[in-house]
Amino acid sequence: MPVLRPVTTPAPTASHSLRLFTRVCWVVLGAVFIFSGLIKLNDPVGTAYKLEEYFEVFALDVPWAAGFFDFLKGQSRLLSIFLSSLEVMLGVALLLRWYLRQTLGVLLALLVFFGFLTFYSAAFNKVTDCGCFGDFLKLTPWASFSKDLFLLALWGVVFTNQRFLRHSFVRGTAGLMAMTVASALAIGIGVRALGHLPYFDFLPYKVGNNIAQQMKPAEAPRYRYTFERAGKTMESEAFPTDSTWKYKSMTVLNPEQSKAPITDFVVSDPEGNNITQQVLTGNKLLILIQNTNKADRDRFDQLNQLVADAAKSRKHIEVLAITSTSAGKFDAFRHEVNLAAPYAFADATVLKTMIRANPGLMALHDGTVMAKYHYHDIPKLYQVEKAL
Repeated sequence: MPVLRPVTTPAPTASHSLRLFTRVCWVVLGAVFIFSGLIKLNDPVGTAYKLEEYFEVFALDVPWAAGFFDFLKGQSRLLSIFLSSLEVMLGVALLLRWYLRQTLGVLLALLVFFGFLTFYSAAFNKVTDCGCFGDFLKLTPWASFSKDLFLLALWGVVFTNQRFLRHSFVRGTAGLMAMTVASALAIGIGVRALGHLPYFDFLPYKVGNNIAQQMKPAEAPRYRYTFERAGKTMESEAFPTDSTWKYKSMTVLNPEQSKAPITDFVVSDPEGNNITQQVLTGNKLLILIQNTNKADRDRFDQLNQLVADAAKSRKHIEVLAITSTSAGKFDAFRHEVNLAAPYAFADATVLKTMIRANPGLMALHDGTVMAKYHYHDIPKLYQVEKAL
């Protein structure tokens, strides 16, 4: 008579665990590249500003190639769309396993390139924010470099264990069509944001924010002090009553919460008087012109009509042009474009942060941002009045 033995389920093999781990790394790597690319495409002008920072640094550090980096700086917006779209396309190709080996090769080149940039920034303190995730998530230089090392580790797992990812989800014509659609969507998203404003505004001057409130920290700073006495060290959040302890150093415990989101918003009139408070009072329509050399002049007929209409508004809308250009150059510019509005001055970086357009419009009510407009979307007066 045959002997019956209980049936047992075999324990998961090492191969099964490795397959699962590889697929998790594959999904995470592809998703991070897609997310990173889309965040940059949301604000391609901001990404271009970050590229310009890198090119300026390299032009100074590699003087024999300064001309090349100056050329790249002039193409920063085109490169912004190209590199950001490439991230999305590579992420999609990886998740679809479309030409997997070739895709991994291009991914490696991009990771090494980004790794070099973040390491250079961190080691030599050149660019304090890599812009890896736009303004959605700010990373310190070393955090950015650590992120790139993490992605390289994910890439290593996927590359080493490609045997678990042999099945391609799309091939031939279907794969080519899928990648064409993904590429067109990525480029289209970036081009539209380039010609208008970001889809999602992560900056402190976004609609709904009160500028005066953004100039105040969320919390008062808290400190931890370090003291020494007779070779011993003590840390405390208050100074000790025992004066034999000697102060050594101080650390801020809440650096992010104790720093105001806006620290450099200062507006001055042509005589040099600070008029920041006046700008943040009442109904204001600000015309923000970062640099007259690069300002789009074709829209000033519409803009001048809006300025004329605003003067008749019952909402008492005061129009003020704010620029970072010198007084002499701006005076010549406003006569050239027939801009009949008073003007004031602010830092160029502040104006770039306020709006991703040159010129751009911002409607304020007692310092609260009620609306922002790109020069391709100059509103009618009733739209401004409705926003206010």
